Amino acid sequence: MKVTIDGQSIEVEPGTTILQAARMIGGESVPPAMCYYSKLKGSGGKCRCCLVEVAKGSEADPRPMPKLMASCVTGCMDGMEVNSKSSERVREARQSVTEFLLINHPLDCPVCDQAGECDLQDLSFEHGKSKTRFIEEKRTFEPEDIGPNIQLHMNRCILCYRCVMVADQLTDERVHGVMDRGDHSNISTCISKAIDNEFSGNMIDVCPVGALTDKTFRFKSRVWFNKPYNAHRECTTPGCCGKTTVWMFGDEIQRVTGRKDVYHEVEEFICNECRFDHKDPADWVIEGPREFDKDSVINQNNYTQKLETVHIATEEGILKGRDQDRKKISMPAIPLDKEQEEIFKKGNL
Repeated sequence: MKVTIDGQSIEVEPGTTILQAARMIGGESVPPAMCYYSKLKGSGGKCRCCLVEVAKGSEADPRPMPKLMASCVTGCMDGMEVNSKSSERVREARQSVTEFLLINHPLDCPVCDQAGECDLQDLSFEHGKSKTRFIEEKRTFEPEDIGPNIQLHMNRCILCYRCVMVADQLTDERVHGVMDRGDHSNISTCISKAIDNEFSGNMIDVCPVGALTDKTFRFKSRVWFNKPYNAHRECTTPGCCGKTTVWMFGDEIQRVTGRKDVYHEVEEFICNECRFDHKDPADWVIEGPREFDKDSVINQNNYTQKLETVHIATEEGILKGRDQDRKKISMPAIPLDKEQEEIFKKGNL
């Protein structure tokens, strides 16, 4: 099937969603996604961040779809034409969705461990506004320890349901979920039962915001101060791949995460033993620096990038008088001689 997104065409298999097709094309046409996760069955359709405009339904039925569609759950049709970033309607809708997600979200970025790799930060940077129209009181929750190594900050949660799906699909017994309804909905454990299954740490990796944080890494460092390296070990836990990213500060491993792709989705899930119990570099086989494909705070000036030398061509006329100015402020590059120093002290230079 042939699908066109923002003027770029691609051939896809039947059953492919618009979001999946956009990711195959890549670039700025890819819609943002806060709830969809390719590794989790049934994810998507909740955050409405990935709305797109279907200008042509298909070759068989070329009528446009009257409403904006969630690209993560809308299947492609042969001959379909989609407008993503090129549509003014789509940009306005994404701005509105971003504003809605930020209604109850606190300004915790200066203290949040997710800062620098937060999907909501990226979304608000591109589609957010500097002012808010929300004048009501934000809903607030106290931080809750839902496991020995996981802390829940419900104030930051956007109810994407990813953590619930991870517990459903990776573990035998899920002990947390969405409590209450409507604007009272929140993630919690039913009877304050601690989450202690062997794959619970993956909830931290799939969370798009800073609602679920690693207590072993809490307030230790900013992610852009760490150097990420691909590493692996022979893990004996069934279902764990043992392939991770270790985040190092000097010779110290400050945290361990699953390896994530360009869309911040883990390639393979890892167990809690790899994540929390092995912080000694001797426990790992370090493969090399982790390369980031996506522009991010972590990747700026990264030594794995090839950076070209910047040459500034300045017109000669602009520099006229500079040498005299430097003499006046006595810069070390052109020190004053004794005669000039006497004149300078008198204030006549």
